[in-house]
Amino acid sequence: MGDGPTRRRKLLNLALALRSYGDERQVVPRLQRLKELGWVDEIPTRIQRIVGAIDMLRFFIVPCAADYYRSKGINFYFHTLLRFLDDPASLIDPTGLNSARDTIIGHVLQVVHANPDYDLQLLESFPDGLHAMEEQIVAILGGTHPRAASILATVEDPEYHARLLAYVREFRRRQPMTASLVRENILDDDRFRVLERTFGELPRAMRYFSKLPKSPLGAARHLLSVRQFPLHLAEQVYTERPARVG
Repeated sequence: MGDGPTRRRKLLNLALALRSYGDERQVVPRLQRLKELGWVDEIPTRIQRIVGAIDMLRFFIVPCAADYYRSKGINFYFHTLLRFLDDPASLIDPTGLNSARDTIIGHVLQVVHANPDYDLQLLESFPDGLHAMEEQIVAILGGTHPRAASILATVEDPEYHARLLAYVREFRRRQPMTASLVRENILDDDRFRVLERTFGELPRAMRYFSKLPKSPLGAARHLLSVRQFPLHLAEQVYTERPARVG
């Protein structure tokens, strides 16, 4: 957890994340900005976002991560504990819509993502999100980032940050990507590819959320009765990125 000041900062970030969780006054303006930038077609309701976050976690994030860690010989539960100790706030918000800019950036730096596009698109809800992302990757690679030691001890692939930096720079320029950062265990599994196609990018994830029940009763029925990913709600095709505004 680090020294005294570091521990206090982590606990403060966790407290702030918990306090703001679900605060529509913070979430809706960010979603509106993402819609204006072309990353969101329709803004899901709060109930749809809650149900969607649970579906994303249980159908995509957890099983895909567990499979990846198993292929690397890493204990999923122990590694999750290490991530929690490094940054508790990063693990309580699957959608990232309630998270601060640096919490999202820290999460991207800390974990080899199934597909980092979702988080990079999400960072555009902050005016300086992608710029700060690039700066912090450079700091990690240069050893000057304040969390460099803990992040490098946690990340699953030592070459990840160099690839991520090149990817973020291409992403910021809206250039066609010369290389994919979709994780190898996703590419090797047809089930995971369907899930990544639905949840791996922000526009597609928000479209899935918008198809979910809007009422508390419908949401409860969905969560209690749907035990496997509903393929009829899956994204059928990949979508192109919007052109940069401005």
